[in-house]
Formats: sequence, structure tokens, C-alpha cells
Amino acid sequence: MAEHSFDIVSKVDMQELSNAITQAEREIDTRFDFKGTKTSFTLEKADLVVVSDDEYKLKSVIDILQSKMLKRGVPIKNMEFGKVEAASMGTVRQKVKLKQGIEQDSSKKINVLIRDSKIKVKSQIQGDSIRVTGKSLDDLQAVIALLRGADLQIDLQFNNFK
Repeated sequence: MAEHSFDIVSKVDMQELSNAITQAEREIDTRFDFKGTKTSFTLEKADLVVVSDDEYKLKSVIDILQSKMLKRGVPIKNMEFGKVEAASMGTVRQKVKLKQGIEQDSSKKINVLIRDSKIKVKSQIQGDSIRVTGKSLDDLQAVIALLRGADLQIDLQFNNFK
């Protein structure tokens, strides 16, 4: 009987994130409560920098961005917010780190969760992803259902289902 497998990964699609940022900028440009404000988004590698006039507007801008991200299917669980800092010209800035890949401690938690479930599959950590193999497709789908139901701090995607 053939071995079946899939990979568990956690990635943010940067193109979709860029599209969500563009949509958020358009909405901010058209909203009356943001007329004349110094609001901007800057994407730097794995960091997003959000700038606005004050903390209240910054929170509103982040809410708008998160709603656009959800509509485009970009996971917001992978966002790690830094502290709000004072920036130039009386504005405030907040850095948002975008988590790419599954960290080592999260990988171990996922492995323990799979092992404790008593489903007949093997899971092994491969860098920033996890490969799950098993003889039955139903077992693999049970692992996917288990992980979707688990309360993890990151968003998971399931690739290369063979």
C-alpha cells in the first residue's frame, strides 16, 4: 500500500498582502475621518510599518487593514505587533512582524499534538515546515481536522497532499 503525505506550513502570501494594503490605502483616502492625516503603510521584507497621526487613528488603520487581509485570505494570526512609538512630525508608528514558517517550539507542539491523538501517522520537522506521512488518506484528513480545531498561535496551511 502506498504512503501518502502532506506538508504543514505557515506562510503569508506577500502579493495578497500587498493587494490588501493597496485596498486599505484606497479606503483610507476616501474616508472623511482620515482626510488630511499622515497615514501610511511601508512593507520592508518581513516587517510592515504603519504610521498615523495618533494611537486612536493607528488602531483604526490596523482594523481596516486586517479586514482587507481577511477578505483576501491573508492570515492575521501571523502578525506580531510591536509597541507604538513616537515618529517624526507628531505621528506614531507601529511595526508589525509577519511570521513566515513554523518556529521550532510551535513545531514541537504540533508534533506532540499529532502523537497524542493516536492517529496512525508519522510527523517530522523539516526546517520551517512539518511533513506528515501515513498509509490512509482518512488518517491524514483526521490530522488536518485535528490541527484546524486546535488553538494554535499561528495560521497553518496544508500543502503537497499526495
